[in-house]
Amino acid sequence: RAALAFHSKFSSRSMASKTQVGFIGLGNMGKPMAKNLLKHGYPVIATDVFPESCKELQELGAQIVDNPAEVADQADRVVTMLPSSPNVIEVYTGPNGILKKVKKGSLLIDSSTIDPAVSKEMAVAAEKMGAVFMDAPVSGGVGAASSGKLTFMVGGVEEEFTAAQELLTCMGANVVYCGAVGTGQAAKICNNMLLAIGMIGTSETMNLGIRLGLDPKLLAKILNMSSGRCWSSDTYNPVPGVMEGVPSGNNYQGGFGTQLMAKDLGLAQTTATNTKTPVPLGSLAHQIYRMMCARGYSGKDFSSVFQFLREDEENEGQ
Repeated sequence: RAALAFHSKFSSRSMASKTQVGFIGLGNMGKPMAKNLLKHGYPVIATDVFPESCKELQELGAQIVDNPAEVADQADRVVTMLPSSPNVIEVYTGPNGILKKVKKGSLLIDSSTIDPAVSKEMAVAAEKMGAVFMDAPVSGGVGAASSGKLTFMVGGVEEEFTAAQELLTCMGANVVYCGAVGTGQAAKICNNMLLAIGMIGTSETMNLGIRLGLDPKLLAKILNMSSGRCWSSDTYNPVPGVMEGVPSGNNYQGGFGTQLMAKDLGLAQTTATNTKTPVPLGSLAHQIYRMMCARGYSGKDFSSVFQFLREDEENEGQ
């Protein structure tokens, strides 16, 4: 391992060399992503604020260290996957942050979903230390993270895209260059706003159909061969029992949390306000997901909006 670390300091990043890769943030998404790097033969050096999150990866051969600075000290390519903007700021610029010990020429790839303005700030801070920062948020959820089929939306210096792509293709099926730093985040925020609107619409539709006496599986089948079809109806249906292998079939456990969706819709709201863009349905979706968080749905998958709508109905019927 020491020999590998030594070798990484002198190998070109653009070469497809299996040198050490740092990974910070081993949550629901980060852990399977890091596992896929290991599967592709990359030695991984990792850390997480919760030490128990590191155990499984350590058993698979990853080296675990105490903080982000130590990761950056030993790897010249680092991937971060964190819950929100404050976490990213802390991991990059905090007292034990990446930028405290980052090596010149390092490539820093952030796959968190955060405010594009924060991505731009991190890029400036990294540049001052001689490193390159790129935003590369993902779409596809935990299932795609495990199977290596994520979509990465990448923002940053175009000349560095090939180097980033080498690592990202180990974890995703689609790696799309979006433009300057922050444009990856912009694409992700737009996608998730549409996803939330679509999930609420699907849930309302399914609920109405059920109340009108339609069998939910039959209704889903009809929607999916008609013009109302969308990802929430044909791939991630929110009604328990309609599909197997989705959170609705497992009491809305796993998947993409309601709290995270509320956060992403908040980012969409902020960027819409800053750009004076009207987003009436996006705003309403944001409020619905915030209400769900206040009513105990935070940890459930975002498709639990179906359950939330039914709950409101049941209360009215009492």
